This record gives sequence, structure tokens and C-alpha cells, in this order.
Amino acid sequence: MDAGADAGGSEPDSGGQFLRCFGRQMKLLREVAGLTQAQLGERVGYGEAQIAAVEQGRRIPKPELIDAVDRVVEGRGLLVAMKEEVAKARCPSFFRRYVQMEAEAVELHAYINHVVKGLLQTEEYARAVFQLCRPLLGEEAIEHGVSTRMERQKLFARRPAPLLSFVIDEHVLGRPLGGREVQRGQLEQLLIYGHQRNVEMQVMPIDRGEHAGLAGPFTLIHSGDQRRMAYVEVQGMSTLHTEPKKVSSLEATYGVLRA
Repeated sequence: MDAGADAGGSEPDSGGQFLRCFGRQMKLLREVAGLTQAQLGERVGYGEAQIAAVEQGRRIPKPELIDAVDRVVEGRGLLVAMKEEVAKARCPSFFRRYVQMEAEAVELHAYINHVVKGLLQTEEYARAVFQLCRPLLGEEAIEHGVSTRMERQKLFARRPAPLLSFVIDEHVLGRPLGGREVQRGQLEQLLIYGHQRNVEMQVMPIDRGEHAGLAGPFTLIHSGDQRRMAYVEVQGMSTLHTEPKKVSSLEATYGVLRA
């Protein structure tokens, strides 16, 4: 169910170790520059708590923060050179390839039947989803997941705009994860996204006697080089299908769902 992405997932893997290493390097450069965390934060436009969280490996720094810190502490490109690895650390390894394909997709189509897809979630809804995971996730894992999820939504601002469509089971919209206010905010965000010209959303009524999606959620991805893929995930186990027979089968299922 896009579980690692949409319904929570497991603790971050080796990416967390890299973030802690990056944080120690950033702290060393800051101290050599003679700056406190508060002073560095003021110069780069971030709070002291955020700088501390990055140095401790608890928060994933955005690319613009890395650029700014490298410039202020005169890192001579040392931190900038690690931006690509920092970006990879945003996702657990099992989900990393999918996120890359998602970001580059020219078309993306998804059937959703458990929780709102991570690509569509508000920050509050995403945090509630991670907090509801069992076994419980630590605060570091929750913030890591929320940050990654918000970063993925840059897809909606990409130009040229990709073609996006979503079929959402009605009961997903009625489930108040995080409370009624969080639910309201999530529904408002779906309306905003749904009004974009390149986005189509459909709701599958719960009173339908026939349903082609009983096997669970999935995502179809069309890349710029004409590759067609399908991503399926349940209970933390994920598969990115590239074989034509499997992808065609899921495309046929999605066609029936949309109809």
C-alpha cells in the first residue's frame, strides 16, 4: 500500500548513518569558522534548532540550506559535493528507486485504497500516518519521513507538467486520520491539486457491486524515454515491475477502475 511511502514504513536505513556523518562534518566546519549554531542559523535564514537537528543527523537538510551553509562557513564545496548523497538518504533503500522514477515521470497514475497517497498528503496528515505506525516509529524516523514526503510534492510544480491521475476509494476520504481538522486540511489539499489542469482525481463509491482493485493499491509510471513501470507495495515489501506482461495487466486493471 505504498506502505513505506504512504502508510508509514520502517526506520531509515544506512541513509541515517550518512546524515549523521554529514552533520558532524557541518558542525566541524561551523566551529572552524568560529560560529555558534544560532549565529549560523541567522546567517542562512534558519533557526538554531534546525541547525542543531541537521548537525545531529535528525533532520535532512534541503539543497538550498546546504549551499548556504557551505558558503557561510567557507566549506569550498565540501558540503555541496555531498548533496546528491543527502538526497538519496531521504528515502529508505527499498523505496529509493521508485522515488527517482516518480520525480522523473511524464505520466503517473495511482489507485489508492488505504490512506491518501504520500504524494498528495499534507504535512499534518503525513505526520499522523507515521505516528499511527505499529511498531511505533521514533521521532527521528517520523520527521525524516514527513520531510521526504513533502519533498516529493515538487512534482506538482515541475515544468513541463506531468500528466497525473488518481482513483481513490471513497472510504479513504472519510477516515479522519489525525482528527477532523487534519482530515479537513487533507480534503482541501486534494481539491486544490484536483483543480490543476494536468491532474485528474476520481472517487470510487463504496456502494459499487463490482470492483477491479481488490488486490490492492498500485502506481503506474511512464518515463520520458517511453519506459512503462508499475510499483506495488504492501506491508513494507515493494516491487518495481518493468516486465511488459505485469505492467500491461495492471494498466488494464487501472483502465477498468477509471471506467
